[in-house]
Amino acid sequence: MKTLSLKLDDDIFTETEEITERLKMARNRYINEALRAFNEYQKRKALKNKLLQESRGAYGNSLAVLEEFERILDAD
Repeated sequence: MKTLSLKLDDDIFTETEEITERLKMARNRYINEALRAFNEYQKRKALKNKLLQESRGAYGNSLAVLEEFERILDAD
């Protein structure tokens, strides 16, 4: 494990303390789980953006292929 020093906004700290007390969870464990969840969210968001970009690129290519097929069929 790595040791980390961080500064939290007062309201975030207070809310975190309230939640960890209610859950009977160590602050360190809570912050680790929160960061894990946020990291997963960021990875999914990046994947979504990548898929959207690739989908848009494929759409343009698919449209060109479809138009070519239509030209071939119209020629027959």
